[in-house]
Order: sequence, then C-alpha cells, then structure tokens
Amino acid sequence: MHRMSRTRSWLVSSTAALTLSALAVMVAAPAQGADVIVGLITKTADNPFFVKMKEGAAARATELGVELQAFAGKNAADLEGQVRAIESLVAVGAKGILLVPGDTAALVSTVQKARDAGVLVIALDTALNPMDAADSTFATDNFLAGRLIGEWAAKTLGAGAANARIALIDENENQSTVDVARDQGFLTGFGIDVGDPTKIGDETDPRIVGHALGFGNDEGGLTAMETLLQMDPSINVVYTINEPTAAGAYQALKAAGKTEGVLIVSVDGGCPGVKNVAAGVIGATSMQFPLLMASMGVEAVAEFAKSGKKPAPTPGLQFFNTGVDLITDKPVEGLESSTSTDGLTKCWG
Repeated sequence: MHRMSRTRSWLVSSTAALTLSALAVMVAAPAQGADVIVGLITKTADNPFFVKMKEGAAARATELGVELQAFAGKNAADLEGQVRAIESLVAVGAKGILLVPGDTAALVSTVQKARDAGVLVIALDTALNPMDAADSTFATDNFLAGRLIGEWAAKTLGAGAANARIALIDENENQSTVDVARDQGFLTGFGIDVGDPTKIGDETDPRIVGHALGFGNDEGGLTAMETLLQMDPSINVVYTINEPTAAGAYQALKAAGKTEGVLIVSVDGGCPGVKNVAAGVIGATSMQFPLLMASMGVEAVAEFAKSGKKPAPTPGLQFFNTGVDLITDKPVEGLESSTSTDGLTKCWG
C-alpha cells in the first residue's frame, strides 16, 4: 500500500443484484475495436486513487478504440461484489480484466475461472496472493514506498528515533498484499525487525504503540488515531496506509492538541495529499502513478486481444513496476526526494 498511480463517462450497470456500486464506462469505439471489452474493478468508487485509475483507463480506451466497463466495490472489503463483477465481465466476453483486489487470497479461485475462460487478468496496485494467480501485476513497488517514508522518518528524528512512539494505521483485517508491503516496508526503513514479513502486527519492538484499521478513508483514519492516542498520548510518529487516512489521523491529533512534534508519513502522492505535504500535515509521502498504471493495463489488454501477447514483468521483479517518488519539503541526507511544488506538477499522472 503507492505512486506508481483518466477521463471517463459512466453508465450505471443494469445488474442491480450486484453487491457493489457498478458503473460501466461505455467508450465510443471504432468498428474494428468494438468487440474488445476491457473490465476495470476497483475497491471503491470514491477513493481519489481509484478515480484517477478510471480516468486513465477511460482515456486510453478511447484512444485505442476499445470499450471499458468499470465496477467499484461498496467498500475495500466487498469480496462478493468483486466476485460478481468478475463473473459479469466474463459473461459479456471481456478480453481482459484490470483488478484491484480487496481480498487478495479469497479472489484467487474466481480469477482462475476467468483465466480458464481465456480472459487476461492483470492485478493493478495490489498483487493477488500468490502473485502468479494473475497473468500480470502492474503496481508500485509498495515495499519500497513504505521503506522510503520509514527511512525519512528515522533520519528526520535522528537520535530521537531510538525513543520514538510509533502508531500504524493499516487498511483492513484482510491484510492485503499492498497493505502488508507498505507496513513492513515502513518498519524496515525505520530500522525495526518486522518478524514475519508477510504479516502485519507480529513485531515486538517496544517503540510500536500499536496498529489500528483506518479502512483507507479519512473517517477511518480519525477513529483509528483516536484509539491509538488512548493507548499512548505520547505518539510522535504516525504511519498510514494512504493519504485520506493520514488526513483523518491529523484531524484526530489536532482535536487532541497533539499535532506539534508528530511526524505523519503516508503513501499515495495524490494531489490532495501533496497539498497536505505543502501545508505541513504530512511530513513525507511516497507518490504512486495510478493513471499510468491503469492506462498501461488497457494497452496490455488491447495488445493481448490483437496478438495474444501477455505483458512481461520489470526485469528482476515479479511485477511491472510503475514507479515511486518520495515527496517532502524537508529533505534528509541520503534520500532522493522531490518537493511538494514538484509533486503538484506530476501528482497521479
């Protein structure tokens, strides 16, 4: 949980029985591409990160003359909704599905059925578990994204890092691959032994106050931060899964009169988040590029429909890395970063 990263019109899905909020994007297509359907399934419709994905996918679909049908879950844990969306896309003959999985393990069997039906499945942002359950993954290096903000926080505190009081606000109980990678990357960057790198919360370092769930939104971040402050009012480092969560955490700290001297770090690099870096709400964030991520996914499906060729991973990695950039107005020695001013010129491009 990125920075590795879209203009589309929407048509409400006729499948009212779906347990997700489904919006089908019908993109005007030349005759030669009219039979190529690309599906996009995100966790939610309102998260700015997924809004940008939809914009990127729709714009590229228009350019390539293919039809985009997009679906969004009611929330990040809407497993049933994502299952039905996959089944719906298979039923209408989609050539490929771009999927941001909410439950990275539970969706594997449904994804396999789609692949068995000849559909190219590309995981976006969040890898399935196991990763090779999808044909390909286009994502931020989420471990690196977390590690960068962890290193920044430790270097910013200097000698004070030895006595830090750290709160972590993760996504949800599913412990998705992106959630785990960002969390564990942050701890590693800070210099903390994570224990089992595939799990959140099993570390024993006394500097960690605790983990709470923010569900990827500002309201959840606020509630989670309130809970963590009750556990320890002296918290001075806050890691959040994404920037909406960070904004909510800041509001809780502000209400408690505890914003002074607290470092908040996050992952996303959305324009609102970069503005919060400029305002001093977030100390550092790792920028992802969801628009690029989704537009490249559409390109890959269009190529697969034409030639049968599947996308290859970045050399040395198991996935295609769409990039990450550390954004902060308080740079530290030994870490390359960009300012918030620079970040606003490329946020979520």
